[in-house]
Amino acid sequence: METKTRENEVIEFLQSNTKTHFLQSPEWAKIKEQWKNEFIVVRNSNNQITGTMSILIRKTPIFNMSIMYAPRGFVCDINDKQTLEKLTNEVKKVAKRNKAFIFRMDPDVSNDNEDFKKILKELGYKLKKNIKNIDDVIQPKYVIRLDLQNKTEEELLQSFHNKTRYNIKLATKKGVTIREGTKADLSIFYDIMKKTGTRDNFFIRDISYFEKIYDAMYPKYTKLLIAEYNNIPIAATMPILYGNKVWYLYGGSSNEYRNLMPNYLIQWKMIQWALQNNCTVYDFRGVSGFKDINSPQYGVYRFKKGFNGELIEFIDEPYIVFNPVINWIWNIAVPCYKQLLHIKNKIFHLS
Repeated sequence: METKTRENEVIEFLQSNTKTHFLQSPEWAKIKEQWKNEFIVVRNSNNQITGTMSILIRKTPIFNMSIMYAPRGFVCDINDKQTLEKLTNEVKKVAKRNKAFIFRMDPDVSNDNEDFKKILKELGYKLKKNIKNIDDVIQPKYVIRLDLQNKTEEELLQSFHNKTRYNIKLATKKGVTIREGTKADLSIFYDIMKKTGTRDNFFIRDISYFEKIYDAMYPKYTKLLIAEYNNIPIAATMPILYGNKVWYLYGGSSNEYRNLMPNYLIQWKMIQWALQNNCTVYDFRGVSGFKDINSPQYGVYRFKKGFNGELIEFIDEPYIVFNPVINWIWNIAVPCYKQLLHIKNKIFHLS
């Protein structure tokens, strides 16, 4: 980041820009400590900030070169070609300093924005094609977002699917309560996350990762919400508030008392938190399997869609290759490594 005297100015810009994202914040960069971070700031002729980008950089074992990644960058007016060009020129300088062979990003821009795609092409970006599944992208390509702008709680509640409204009321009627947790409750949150991961077959990070998020983002940008029944924790979530949005970042539920519908009530509490902070968007984050009613992930999509949000498809990942030979080697080596890791894990689970 720029000098400390400029830090408040940068934070103010990030908080006011509609394309801001918590993944582009300096606070989040501190969490990703295994990556080097460079923070780009560009200005207009009046010395006002017009765009920023947080870039994560990691050395690879291949010829001591680096990969660069800007999660949900750019943060700027995406129609401002001059600012986009300035940011891109700075990216190239960062790549040269860090011997990067590729730069990847996944902007918070809808896939139907053809004007933005045209600007990217003119600036030398290519778009990643043939994205077949969620393993081919870093951030979700599809999300569900709820428009909160000029909406009251009652208007939003009435817009939900009948079953969603019913389940929110059911949870309350049956005695489910939601409390805000403290750092000491991270162990409860983590235990619930592990149970959810085992049940739904997805990877859960170590508790130290969630501790880093809490330390870096609490109390301004995050909180823990614990759903309880008769003082027993049965669901927990960790939302993120940044700029004009709240994101449902992490959450899960226990195997018991799921019939009390705590997940519906805790989602409603997070939406209310977004409204209380004058947010215009509530982001349910990624969905998959929505194209196939028989998909194991269809239930997650149906749950999130019940809150009457809009399905958003983001633009294919823009990238710039600086060293085609090294990038070619990397694209061969990584799938092989993942396959070997998969085989190793299978052997480990069989032993």
